[in-house]
Amino acid sequence: MGVIRVVWGTATEPTAMASYDAALAEANIHNYNLVSVSSVVPADATIEVVGEAPSLGPAGERLTVVEGRATVAPGTAERAAAGLGWSREPDGSGIFYESSGTDPERVRERVDEGLVAGQRLREWEFVDEGRQVVAAEADPDAYTTALVLAVYGESTPLL
Repeated sequence: MGVIRVVWGTATEPTAMASYDAALAEANIHNYNLVSVSSVVPADATIEVVGEAPSLGPAGERLTVVEGRATVAPGTAERAAAGLGWSREPDGSGIFYESSGTDPERVRERVDEGLVAGQRLREWEFVDEGRQVVAAEADPDAYTTALVLAVYGESTPLL
């Protein structure tokens, strides 16, 4: 049985990429190459909401993720917000839905709306749900990033 860990971070730095990297560092997944997947939860997985990932393998390896991410430029917004929600059926199969923006409440609403839409597409009995939304006050002089990720398992070699 595999583990999917829900992690998050926020950061402010002088460039958009630096703020993203620093937010990944807060979640402890900054030393991996992230590969996005389309948000389906395997039946045999467990979901753990941990905030910060433990060591998941050697630096430079691949991590499979579902990512909600918002980065705002200096002076363009009051905050950055990102959210991730999940819904599962009794055997564990399920879906993730991610959203981002500048209003944490609206991000939460879009996550909920996305999950409802995803549930309608599947003939599954959804019984278990969870949400994680994070927000960071924007810095008027720097880029600000908020992110939430579902990290599937441990890292695997790229080469």
